[in-house]
Amino acid sequence: MSGTSDARRFRHVAVLMGGLSAEREVSLDSGRACAEALESAGYTVTRIDAGRDLAEKLESVKPDVCFNALHGRWGEDGCVQGLLELLAIPYTHSGVLASALAMHKARAKEVMRAAGIPVPDGLIVSRAQAARTHALPRPYVLKPVSEGSSVGVFIVREDHNHPPQELNDPAWGFGEELLAEPFIPGRELTCAVMGDRALGVTEIVPAEALGFYNYEAKYAAGGSRHLLPAPVSSIVYQLVRKLSLAAHRALGCRGVSRADFRFNDTASGSGEVVCLEVNTQPGMTATSLVPELAAHDGLSFAELVSWMVQEASCSR
Repeated sequence: MSGTSDARRFRHVAVLMGGLSAEREVSLDSGRACAEALESAGYTVTRIDAGRDLAEKLESVKPDVCFNALHGRWGEDGCVQGLLELLAIPYTHSGVLASALAMHKARAKEVMRAAGIPVPDGLIVSRAQAARTHALPRPYVLKPVSEGSSVGVFIVREDHNHPPQELNDPAWGFGEELLAEPFIPGRELTCAVMGDRALGVTEIVPAEALGFYNYEAKYAAGGSRHLLPAPVSSIVYQLVRKLSLAAHRALGCRGVSRADFRFNDTASGSGEVVCLEVNTQPGMTATSLVPELAAHDGLSFAELVSWMVQEASCSR
C-alpha cells in the first residue's frame, strides 16, 4: 500500500473531527479511531476539533493533508471542503459539489434517477406541513432533506393516526424541509466504493426493539447485526455493487463512499432494489460498515485510512 511505504506523498495528517453538527459525538469517535490507525501506520497526526476557528488552526498546524472525519452539516456538505480548497490543503473524501449534492437527498435522487439508478418516489414538504397532515399515504418515511446518520427520521406506520408531533418541537434543529418517501419493506443492504471499485455488500439487521436502522442502530453497541457477505442471491449482490459504483460516479464522489439500499423481497414485494442515499463520509467507528467491508476485502483499518490519505487532493 502506498500509504505505508516510504514513498508516501503526505506525512503530517490533520484529522478533522467533532464539528458543529448533530453528529458531533459520532465524528469524535470516527476521528479518534482514524487518528490512532494513522499513527500506527507511521504518520504524524494532529487532532483538530473543527469549530469556527478551523482556518486559524490549520494555518497554525500547517499539515500536509487533512483527513476529514466530520459528519453532517458543515463537515460533509461542501462547506469544509470549500475552506480546504481555499487554503490549498489536500483532503480526503469527495469535493465541494459532490459533497453538497449527496447531502441534499432530494437533489441527489434527481441525479441518480437520471443516471438510471432506481430511487424511491417522494416529495419535499415543510416541517409545519409535515406536522399538520400526512404527507403521503401510510406507511411512509419522513427525513430531513440534509442530515445524515438517520437523524430526525420518522417511519409513519398504518396505525399512526397523526403525523409526528415531534416536528412541532421549538428545539427541532434539523431544518425546515423534509423529504417524504413511501416506506419500502424488505431488507437493508449497503455497499462501499473505494476509488473506482465496489467492495462487498452487507445486510444490516437492526435490533428488534429498534424497528429500523436509526441513529442508535448505527452507533450503539448491539444496535444492529451486520451480515457480510449479505445472504442474498448472486444476482442481487452484484446488482447492489453495480448500482453503488454507478451512484458514486453519477454524484462525482471521490475516495470512499457508501450507498444504502432497500431490497423488497417480501411475499408481496416486487423484488426491486432501490437506492436510498449515498454517504460521502461514512462513519469510521468500531461498529462502522466501511472498515468491515474493507477488512472483508483484505484491507486492515490502517491500510484503509492510509489509502484514503494518499489518495487525497484538492480540486476534487
